[in-house]
Amino acid sequence: MDAAASYELDLEGHMMLKPGTGGKYHQPGKSEALKPGSMLGNLLNVVPELKSFASMHLKVAFNLDSSNVGPKHWVQLARLLDAHRDDYDAFIVAHGTDTMAFTASALSLMLAGFRKPIVLTGSQLPLALPRSDARQNLLDSVCCATASFSPPHVNLQEVAICFGGRLMRGNRAQKVNSNAYQAFDSPNYPYLAEMGVDIQWNSQLLLRHDGVYKPRFKLDPRVIRVPIIPGINPKQMYGDPAGRGVRGIVLEAFGVGNMPDRPDSGWLSWLKDQRKKGVLVYLGSQCTVGHLDPHLYKSGSAALKLGVESGHSQMTPETAVVKMMLCLSYPDLPLGMPLAGEL
Repeated sequence: MDAAASYELDLEGHMMLKPGTGGKYHQPGKSEALKPGSMLGNLLNVVPELKSFASMHLKVAFNLDSSNVGPKHWVQLARLLDAHRDDYDAFIVAHGTDTMAFTASALSLMLAGFRKPIVLTGSQLPLALPRSDARQNLLDSVCCATASFSPPHVNLQEVAICFGGRLMRGNRAQKVNSNAYQAFDSPNYPYLAEMGVDIQWNSQLLLRHDGVYKPRFKLDPRVIRVPIIPGINPKQMYGDPAGRGVRGIVLEAFGVGNMPDRPDSGWLSWLKDQRKKGVLVYLGSQCTVGHLDPHLYKSGSAALKLGVESGHSQMTPETAVVKMMLCLSYPDLPLGMPLAGEL
């Protein structure tokens, strides 16, 4: 990197990145904060090593802070990938870290059966910074996406996140650290691969689709997450979600699917009311690791009898809300039916 071309002094003598070189850090007392730069459109020239792995074409779908990326952008990306499915052997999606797990989950479910690598990656530090992790993450992602063309010829056929030397199933990954280079983890599913001098693949864990590829491009974003908090009354705290237009609730219970069952707690009566009003409810857990078994408890069994959906394997919160959006748009899809290795 050419430091002279990338940095400049501001009026107060602070060293800062020049506009358009990959981002700008917030300085005390100033309104500018870290934001998307214009380097993305020149990525293949900034990281020329990428061309040594594959013949690559670059397309900028959008250049946004990932906190502003949501369902309409997931649909846009899914349509773009679907349109070029027959044109390329693999796809790399450069994405901000804050909502990368949501986007990976959405693409995996909307494009279930795509049967080609779609690898999302990003960085904790902008590409222009000397200690940025962006370059290595990009190179690792391309290596994994093109692994079928060199020994040991591993055929990745799913949506994955490659970050910090780890390749993870996209709908099992979560951002777990806001500062470390290994910002993402897969708490409830083993890594698909780990990068060292060589790539150590867990080939037996890779997803294989047997069904027909059938993309789905509709999402209903009227979904909320509701954590169960000890001592609160949901009618008082959460009110009437159905009356506010909510169509789906991801209910985050305790442990394997437990919740307060005393009449004065209000949870079961609140769920009964929401179900009567047509709200779809998925019962998950506030635990990161482990399975679900709401039948073990009186309250969990009662919730299931009300039509609340659940299962043995649990989804990440990111995947649960995205799948709820998909199932609301496609009522024939049960929440508990695996689509892309999310369960």
